[in-house]
Amino acid sequence: MVVSLKGDKEFEKLLSTKDKALRINLNDNIYGTFAEIGAGQEVARHFFRAGGASGTIAKTMSAYDKGFSDAIYGVEHDERYVTKSRLNKMLKHEIKLLESRVPRKKNPEKMFFSFANTVATIDFAKKYKGHGWMGIKFQTDSSQKYSEIQMHIRFHLNDAKSQQEVLGIMGVNLIYGAYYKHNKPRSLIKYLYDHIDPKSIEIDTINFSGPLFKKVDNRLLSLDLIKNNMTQAVMFGPDGKNILPAAELYKKNILTIRGSFRPVTKVNEDMYEKSLSLILKKRGFNKNNTSSIFEITLSNLVSDGQVNEQDFLDRAKLLCSMGKTVMITNFQEYYKLSEYFNKYTDKKIVLTMGVDNLIQVFEENYYSDLKGGILEAFGNLFSKNVTVLLYPMKKNGKLINSNNLQVDIKMKNLYKFF
Repeated sequence: MVVSLKGDKEFEKLLSTKDKALRINLNDNIYGTFAEIGAGQEVARHFFRAGGASGTIAKTMSAYDKGFSDAIYGVEHDERYVTKSRLNKMLKHEIKLLESRVPRKKNPEKMFFSFANTVATIDFAKKYKGHGWMGIKFQTDSSQKYSEIQMHIRFHLNDAKSQQEVLGIMGVNLIYGAYYKHNKPRSLIKYLYDHIDPKSIEIDTINFSGPLFKKVDNRLLSLDLIKNNMTQAVMFGPDGKNILPAAELYKKNILTIRGSFRPVTKVNEDMYEKSLSLILKKRGFNKNNTSSIFEITLSNLVSDGQVNEQDFLDRAKLLCSMGKTVMITNFQEYYKLSEYFNKYTDKKIVLTMGVDNLIQVFEENYYSDLKGGILEAFGNLFSKNVTVLLYPMKKNGKLINSNNLQVDIKMKNLYKFF
């Protein structure tokens, strides 16, 4: 059975978080479960408070204790619970239970859903601000297969209560958006921040899958996260699927090459191959503990003031076909890239760059927005675990390398020092 879920645009503008929860509750055909680990029943609470929840909520639960969680969803072999793996297990388990306990024959019109999140809020010492996975497995036609939206979030607020409140609002936006805005996924992403200060929470990975999203390219949705300032960096693997940067970079040695890759040239390939060959000879490096990243800054995707999406997809597909992991960032300056990597690893970070790029690094005008200027930037760029590999260039018949490279005269001694 197909049920109309279209909304009136003017009506949509007036909806509060409570209104959204109530509209879901009053739809007799939307029925599902909530499973929330770690930050309390923040999303489900909105639906209970809105009223009429008995027709929508089959069950809510919080398997807060790890032992109980393992007994329900299975053991995580890496003993980590705020993971995509855990979210997947929660969504699949709860949908399976729902289908087994609510007979389809008696409820032919019911559109089932399973909402889940696994979240760690800020720690007591306020050293780690917290993060989490959130997702919904749902159908908008009672006879169709399930579609899914999964995303990873990072908190930027400094107290657990505020983080929980933001999580609750975003969860309502996700459920409401899944049912009433699924036909426009790129608008749905923006809608996730309705009634939320964008600075309070970051979405750094999002994936749409299933029959409702057959035509969706998740790489374009990743690009939207950057364009809309929802995150600073996104990543996708050789298979073209979005991956969580933290999961790829966590406690790894990192080799990264920045470029426009329009297209990937022999020089790009040689830079990568020579760099990899060089670092693998060093102690502590091997292919298993080293992540190789081809990074493209947003500025390298802009043409005539606009991001050329087809050009972006063409480059992404080419890099992926070569087996590369691609990272899109809004970091124009190298020191910001270094800072970002250092959030996720204490291992070695290797930045490979060409002569022109290194000369730019030593230009003071790039750091006018920093109180400490170039010295502050270099304190972050050239930290103890960062190495810069310079790819030489032939100019006017002369080979320019790190020994004879010329920077601005004011920067000469600083260059010698580093």
